[in-house]
Amino acid sequence: MRHLTATILTLLPGAALAQGYDRPVPGVHDATAELWFLAASIAFLAALLAVHLLVNRKP
Repeated sequence: MRHLTATILTLLPGAALAQGYDRPVPGVHDATAELWFLAASIAFLAALLAVHLLVNRKP
């Protein structure tokens, strides 16, 4: 009984002080952000193509 009381008294303050989780609201995407994402995607695909061509080169 003493261990049960000690456990309850130990866990009780943590539950009382805990706050609920508030999910972050994503920001608005504008046209500039979309253009930068497009440019980064094209650069990433070009880098992947360059690596593919370098790795598959025949000696």
